[in-house]
Amino acid sequence: MNLGAMRIAMFLDQSFPPDSRVENEAYSLIKAGHEVHLFSLSYQKVKLKREEVNGIEVHRYKAGKLTYKLSALAYTFPFFHNLIRKKISGFLSEVQPDAIHVHDMLIAQAVMDVNSKSDRPLYLTLDLHEDRPEIMQFYPHLKKMPGKFLINIDTWRKKQMELIRRADKVVLVTNEAVDRAVISTGEDRSKFISLPNTIEKDIYFNYAIDKRITRKLKRGFDIVYVGDTGLRRGTDTAIRALRLLIEKVPQAQLILVGKSTEDIHLVKLVEELGVSAHVIFEGWQDVSLFPSYISGAEVCISPLHRNLHHDTTYANKIFQYMAGERPLVVSDCAAQANIVRAAECGLVFEAGNAQSMTSCLLELYNNPSEARRMGENGLLAVQEQYHWKKTSQALISFYQELDARQALS
Repeated sequence: MNLGAMRIAMFLDQSFPPDSRVENEAYSLIKAGHEVHLFSLSYQKVKLKREEVNGIEVHRYKAGKLTYKLSALAYTFPFFHNLIRKKISGFLSEVQPDAIHVHDMLIAQAVMDVNSKSDRPLYLTLDLHEDRPEIMQFYPHLKKMPGKFLINIDTWRKKQMELIRRADKVVLVTNEAVDRAVISTGEDRSKFISLPNTIEKDIYFNYAIDKRITRKLKRGFDIVYVGDTGLRRGTDTAIRALRLLIEKVPQAQLILVGKSTEDIHLVKLVEELGVSAHVIFEGWQDVSLFPSYISGAEVCISPLHRNLHHDTTYANKIFQYMAGERPLVVSDCAAQANIVRAAECGLVFEAGNAQSMTSCLLELYNNPSEARRMGENGLLAVQEQYHWKKTSQALISFYQELDARQALS
């Protein structure tokens, strides 16, 4: 390890890879001279318990199906945290880190408890990829028994605030999220770092274009969506908008690259609207294939329904679309709408309004030169502003300052 660099212990409550945000953060810290060891819970069979991935020392710990099921009840009962504390303690003893960086709130309490009981508690950063309690109210299993009875969202909200207060530093995804956290927790703004999920150019632009995919997307007006296809993402609005669009653009088709437990509802909606010939369900695909799908598109979409979480976060996909030089059509969720309007890289429609979305798609179809200009604007914005090397500077600077402070102590 380089002189003056830190050994950072990262924690993730799921398998790695894939996780673009974790990989990008770790990759940037490694490039800055630090050493990153990642604790990863694996709920499936572990092939390699220890592996280097893009410079990250990944330590995989088998958790099993019981632990996975109990993770959904992490802040209802203590069982999940009790089961993983020993693994966490063993990892910290082996790695002997200088600082701790915890990804998301699910595993945070167990890590904080182990750290607080140490003879020398380490500086701990809590990295919240999303506002989990706000999203949870849209989870299908929380709308029915037994989840509806066992999992209390208000308890998770209170726990999230408690974890933010216990952490030494907190990383959030947007300035809008920081504004909200400062108000809700009463913590000083200096405690927070805003770190959007922009692309790491060194990684993303090196993904090869798969010509088999681009050939598939040559119908004439291909509309691409990548990511989780859950209903809260507005995929239902996109299907309804397509039904209206094909009345004027018969060659239009919608390509959904991703999956969710709610896909059965989307398939049923497609059948009810009679647009089966115009919708392709590609299922889950590796992020390395996203540029190929985006390259084959005329328009890329992020039709999120509005809620507190969507208003204060950026979906990774909008920056991936911009990097692919494609015009965007996005719903008016505040954070993503602000980006698209500022970069002049697409059009904004009223969330949940299929007619409004159709109008935006039709405008781009009828004005190919304007659509091309928007695509060029998006790529330029990514190259100059919305890329990981620039947006991660606050995180890199923080660890440099922490390293300097610890060197003096």
